[in-house]
Amino acid sequence: MTTPSTSHGRKAAITFGLALVAALSSSPALAGKTLDAVKQRGSVKCGVTTGLAGFSAPDGKGHWSGLDADTCRAVAAAVLGDGDKVEFVPLNSQQRFAALQAGEVDILARNTTWNLTRDASLGFNFTTITYYDGQGFLVPKKFKVTSVKQLKGATVCTQSGTTNEKNVADWSRAQNIAVKTLVFESFEASYKAFFAGRCQAFTTDASALAALRNKEAPNPDDYLVLPELISKEPLAPLVRRGDDEWFAIVKWVPNALIEAEEIGIGQANIDKLKADSKDPAQMRLLGTGDDMGKLLGLPKDWSYKAIKAVGNYGEMFERNVGAKSELKLPRGANRLWNQGGLLYALPVR
Repeated sequence: MTTPSTSHGRKAAITFGLALVAALSSSPALAGKTLDAVKQRGSVKCGVTTGLAGFSAPDGKGHWSGLDADTCRAVAAAVLGDGDKVEFVPLNSQQRFAALQAGEVDILARNTTWNLTRDASLGFNFTTITYYDGQGFLVPKKFKVTSVKQLKGATVCTQSGTTNEKNVADWSRAQNIAVKTLVFESFEASYKAFFAGRCQAFTTDASALAALRNKEAPNPDDYLVLPELISKEPLAPLVRRGDDEWFAIVKWVPNALIEAEEIGIGQANIDKLKADSKDPAQMRLLGTGDDMGKLLGLPKDWSYKAIKAVGNYGEMFERNVGAKSELKLPRGANRLWNQGGLLYALPVR
């Protein structure tokens, strides 16, 4: 039985809780130190690979393209109103975490796997998964291997300090398929050793294998990506811990791009929808409905500018790694959740 005094206490607590929620939902976010620095500098410093087609690679004129590069542009557009205000900082695997920790970059968007060890021990926050990948193997067709089960006794090239090195050791032990690994300090050195014939197989994320075969193989038709994957590799951008405001921004921009695809906003129709749409979900992303920007310390049209700059997630995917790219990777697990995939944007509301 509830006593009068207990009932009064509960009512007071509920009233306080509702008041707190109302206050929080109507208050603008405090700008974090990273956001302040980005605004003062006028650009977002983004750590990327030294060149991986489909994710972050420069062309002959120094223009960077790829899923990770576009993620950085989307953040710049949301924060600074211009997707071109990005300084791309090429980093190899050994440099990437130290550079983020030292403040040399604001975001690390460098096809980095989100796992427990990194999440718990590096002092970083992973933000949003932008690509679901898995580790595979590339072999020369002359090796006459069509399955990972036939790799017993093979020499496998890979890069040190990556999850790929650990995964292949775990897989070899678990499957009782003994392989010899040749480990190299840099990604470039490892795949060059493979194409030079020092290993019968090369292992890394399947998306990178497709890129290497297209870009680096003497004759791409002489090489085969084996069909099996031996690991889960969810790739996500990272930021330093201790700046919750920046963490929220880098987390919510990719969510907005994914949600834009889900509710039908793309570069081709975004301005028409901004003028005409009465759909509350679309209006929140287009900056014509509820102000979702003030909670992030951003302008009301932050997500409109991000989508306008790079397109929705599906457009980014097709342009960089999908059917409209040289890699022509299937959408696979990177389809939206309501189309049989794993992409599920947190609601922008």
